[in-house]
Amino acid sequence: MSTLSDPVNLSAPRGSDAGLTPKQLADKYGLSVSGKRPSLPEYVRQLWARRAFISAFATARLVAQYTTAKLGQVWQVLTPLLNCAVFYLVFGLIMSNRDTVPNYIAWLCIGVFIFQFSQSAIQAGTRSISDNLGLIRALHFPRASLPIAFTIIQLQQLLISMVVLVVIVLVNGITPGATWLLIIPALVLQSMFNTGLALVMARIGSKTSDISQLMPFLLRTWMYVSGVMYSVSSFIEKWPPFWQTAYSWNPAVVYMDLIRYAFMPESFDKTLYPGGVDAHGNALPKALILPDHIWIMATSWAVVAFAIGFVFFWKAEEEYGRG
Repeated sequence: MSTLSDPVNLSAPRGSDAGLTPKQLADKYGLSVSGKRPSLPEYVRQLWARRAFISAFATARLVAQYTTAKLGQVWQVLTPLLNCAVFYLVFGLIMSNRDTVPNYIAWLCIGVFIFQFSQSAIQAGTRSISDNLGLIRALHFPRASLPIAFTIIQLQQLLISMVVLVVIVLVNGITPGATWLLIIPALVLQSMFNTGLALVMARIGSKTSDISQLMPFLLRTWMYVSGVMYSVSSFIEKWPPFWQTAYSWNPAVVYMDLIRYAFMPESFDKTLYPGGVDAHGNALPKALILPDHIWIMATSWAVVAFAIGFVFFWKAEEEYGRG
């Protein structure tokens, strides 16, 4: 009678398997190393096969996000509105930017909502692996599902907030027009860009948890240099050409300008808002500047960021959840 301590007899393969190496045997019977990184096309196929899981995970997390708060899902709209109120007080009233920017309240709210979409997606992506190690170690699925799902959560929150944003725009006397249709492709491109950055930061965050503590400071700096609360149009013309070009290619500026133009194209009309001062010496609103090739910029950022982010994340697929 054998016991657990008896050695296992691993005899050589017989019959048609005789003489085959372990690798040949594995190939013959479709065996592979557990946790091995799949090829890039296979990885894409696996992600597509898990699309229902990604959608369900995102929806469940969105619903559960504010379950402990008394106001619940209202915070999805209330948070950006409170940010808008604070920024309007500081930059609109105290610093008088409302006098130089056409439709300043609508312009400000659009910028805050759109920038917060990128900001939240990047922050959530940074923690998407490190905060879900239990799920990663318990189940087998493409790890890119997590940063993608968290980006979808932020998109869902933005779409809910857009209802309030539309009301704000209408209250400011802006009439809906054909340019409003441009909001859809602009948000698609921004979502691709956000997903790419979320994938990059997810891999970095999985290795260095301290990066999640640093990200709020980096993103806040990005917000201030992107002109979310104030218009750079009034002084960018005085900058050297290199810095003008560099600023115009800032992805946050690109996507904010696209959505702002889609909502209120008249704010970019120099004949309506020539700037200058009135008879009393008060500053007059000056038309905003929209780069000539802004759609090329937006598409380039979206495609490049998504491609680099996806490949960069996939390269470390077998490492997530280990250690």
